[in-house]
Amino acid sequence: MSNTAITYFVAAFAGVFSLTAFAGWVLIPAWSAYTRSWQRAAAVFLSLYVLASFVAVGFALGIVLVYFWDRIA
Repeated sequence: MSNTAITYFVAAFAGVFSLTAFAGWVLIPAWSAYTRSWQRAAAVFLSLYVLASFVAVGFALGIVLVYFWDRIA
């Protein structure tokens, strides 16, 4: 197995694991906390907003790490 294939495998596993954890720890409790459909829809929308902010922060930290890698290592 090549290094590229291993990298793709690890990235796919991390993505699936992260989305499963997000669904189990954020989406399902947000959905079950409310009874009306509009409240559930709002909770899911706000949960997706939180997911987008986590992705943006992770992306920004990754960019900073790549940019300053020569100073860190």
